[in-house]
Amino acid sequence: MIKILCSLAILSALPNLSAAQALATVTVQLREVDQTYPAEAVVEAVRQATIAAQMQGRVIEARFDAGSRVKAGDVLMRLDAREAAQGQAGAQAQLANARAAWERSKNLLTQKFISQAAFDKAQADYQMAAASVGQAGAATSFATIFAPFTGIVAQRHTELGEMAGPGKALISLFDPKSLRVVASIPQLKLAEVRHALRARVEFPETGKWIDALRVEVLPTVDIQTHVVQARVYLPENLEGIMPGMFVRAHFVIGKVRKLLVPAGAVMRRGELTGVYVMDAKGLPRLRQVRLGEAVAASDIEVLAGLAANEKVALDPVKAGIALKQIR
Repeated sequence: MIKILCSLAILSALPNLSAAQALATVTVQLREVDQTYPAEAVVEAVRQATIAAQMQGRVIEARFDAGSRVKAGDVLMRLDAREAAQGQAGAQAQLANARAAWERSKNLLTQKFISQAAFDKAQADYQMAAASVGQAGAATSFATIFAPFTGIVAQRHTELGEMAGPGKALISLFDPKSLRVVASIPQLKLAEVRHALRARVEFPETGKWIDALRVEVLPTVDIQTHVVQARVYLPENLEGIMPGMFVRAHFVIGKVRKLLVPAGAVMRRGELTGVYVMDAKGLPRLRQVRLGEAVAASDIEVLAGLAANEKVALDPVKAGIALKQIR
């Protein structure tokens, strides 16, 4: 009777053993990959501008708010230009008067009724009045704020009805087509980064990795922190990436051999990380591992807990279910 029960138990376990053996696995190997130096970084727009007022006046029109898309030449804001217009009208009246005086001076000089010095003064007054008209016209034109390039409004600093003055920020724009990542490189790593000038950018919240178009290291070192700013340029027209986002820039500094495992094969439980390793009988066994840095979007370095040529289950959820069924 005992033999029959044992035989039935073995037969009932066979489907579960087959399920374990059917798990998709991968053999971990030492592979030569790029050795990188990771640095925390922030995304910024290559083309960005904060437009400030060049005259004093109340904001009487604000056409766009944060998030609006604008085209180059679009009117963004208008300021009350009545005072500037009155100044322009006064300058034009002075110009007309100065021109008439200059014309009279020319005739009087021809008839030798005035001196050359008097004529020169009339001519200078006319030129000054003409310059005042140009200056007043420029001040009037400052009342209309145009978009300098096509982009997105990042922030509107001045609201409708507020008073604007020279130098006060009105609106900020950025071009979403061209983005770059700005990171700080310690002085001791500067030579290695400059040697390769290659980098990849990791977006931790999405797991996305993007190859940089080029890396630019600025020629000055901060005197207090002794770090150098590096700019990592991204491909154009990337979706879902905005200025201000936190990213991680991985600067290539050489080659190294690492034991890699697919990131999807790693099971995380709180602070513990592990993988299901296939034993000699082809059954998955959970094993704790210590992980290093991510190498790419699909691989991660294993520092301890695994050896080369061991087989790891690609799907830890299925492996865990198969192990429970066998038990």
